[in-house]
Amino acid sequence: MHPQLILLGARLLDPADGAYLPHTALAVTDGVISALGDDRGVGALAGPGTLRVDLRGAVVTPGLVDGHLHPVHGAELTHGTDLSGCADLDAVRGALAAGVRQLTHGEWLHAWGLDPNVFGDRPIEAAALAPVLDGVPAFIQLFDAHSALASPRALELAGVVGPRTFAQSAEIVCDAQGRPTGLLLEEAACELVEAAAPRPTREARRERLARALRGMAAAGLTGGHAMDANGDSLALYGELDAAGELPLRLRVAPWCQPGADTDAVRALIAMQGTGGRLWQVAGVKLFMDGTVDNGTAWLEKPDCHGESTHAFWPEPAAYTRVVGALHRAGVGTATHAIGDAAVRHVLDAVEQAQDGGPASVRHRVEHIETVPDDTVGRFAALGVVASMQPTHCTDFTRADHSDNWSRRLGEERAGRAWRCRDLWDAGAHVVLGSDWPIAPYAPLGVLAGARHRRPSRDLSLPPHGPEQALGGLEALRAMTVNAAYAAGEERVAGRLAAGFRADLSVFAENPAAVAATELSGLPVRLTVAGGQVTHRAADL
Repeated sequence: MHPQLILLGARLLDPADGAYLPHTALAVTDGVISALGDDRGVGALAGPGTLRVDLRGAVVTPGLVDGHLHPVHGAELTHGTDLSGCADLDAVRGALAAGVRQLTHGEWLHAWGLDPNVFGDRPIEAAALAPVLDGVPAFIQLFDAHSALASPRALELAGVVGPRTFAQSAEIVCDAQGRPTGLLLEEAACELVEAAAPRPTREARRERLARALRGMAAAGLTGGHAMDANGDSLALYGELDAAGELPLRLRVAPWCQPGADTDAVRALIAMQGTGGRLWQVAGVKLFMDGTVDNGTAWLEKPDCHGESTHAFWPEPAAYTRVVGALHRAGVGTATHAIGDAAVRHVLDAVEQAQDGGPASVRHRVEHIETVPDDTVGRFAALGVVASMQPTHCTDFTRADHSDNWSRRLGEERAGRAWRCRDLWDAGAHVVLGSDWPIAPYAPLGVLAGARHRRPSRDLSLPPHGPEQALGGLEALRAMTVNAAYAAGEERVAGRLAAGFRADLSVFAENPAAVAATELSGLPVRLTVAGGQVTHRAADL
């Protein structure tokens, strides 16, 4: 059988040690690397149907994998007004006003990426955006996607007139008179208003998803760990895959929410392995807390407002029981845990589950924004993967701790932000991701942020916690070798070797050697997923 693809004139980079392989060409057959060698030898394997690409010295790495993203949710969320570049309230009001001018009468305004730092010391409430939203039904997602602002008209249409009680740690924030301020915390509260807004057609949603995934492939991504399977996500992935339009390999973890009973857990276990050529359900996503910026994280000591004192699961012991049941069934978990108390509880739950259970099950903690010294070493000891999003630190906090996140935590806890270096040095498997749509999905930006720790919008600003920066090769490993390990796929992915998946990212230069402050601009020359070219530079 002739190869489907042959790459020639390549520099093949091994992220395990940073050395170039002694080869200049590789062949791909049935979606895996079938041969490595020189241009003449590998080129001779070509048949009439083989696609030959001369890379002219470009650098090939194992495919970059985003360790944490939300493709379907992100594709839906990011179709509205983009507020992510707004640094103050005037800019936010201006962007919203521009969005309102494009609406027809009665149409909803959707916006996303609102940074709570624009409110300064004033409360985060819809009144701060008046009169721009007067009479306009508006739903505005804050950057963390765990909270939103709803305009008075949106609240009216949703029938939200006061506080509600939820099964999870969610809240409709109200004033002293019990009237909603517009701030909605966590999914259950946000969903009340989202459900009142008209939904786009399924065809529109499918095209938005396909467009977003194509953009990811063009940015150099070959795969992603999708941290939800909400709604018809799996059906959409299946349709794109069957049509040959899925350009990324997706590993999908459905949610397990508080209140899940035995039957619900059994259903999650039964879903494992469902999938197609380039997507598969693998693992379960849980939440142990919310976010620091909202006051819904779970901290060992309250924040400066007396908030972030409770777990997302009203009964944390129930979470522990669910993790144990999943572990015994051989199902790995990925738990959102931002605060120190949340992270500690997740590690305690994993340690308890491992007592007498299978040692091969890999669990992960997502985010890990602030943890004390005594927690860092437990990741390696328990074999728990540390899934980190460095651009959350670089783009939403400030080196002088004047941002909302840092002010809430105080100097001590803000000083131990996103401890990528400490976790790495302690032996943990650190995986990097974007958490798109929370932060941009461009993987080179994620790698850069892990290295320079500076705000991407202004690299002249000082870094936040430069001592926690990773090196160029370490960051690359975190999105290749370590991503494969986190998925339990280190024997088939994350290396340039015969028999390994032909998921490949190709760059003009070595992404581990390019200066961190220049890395985001490094040209992506070619992207390959499962042996299929998903992006090719116009001049290649």
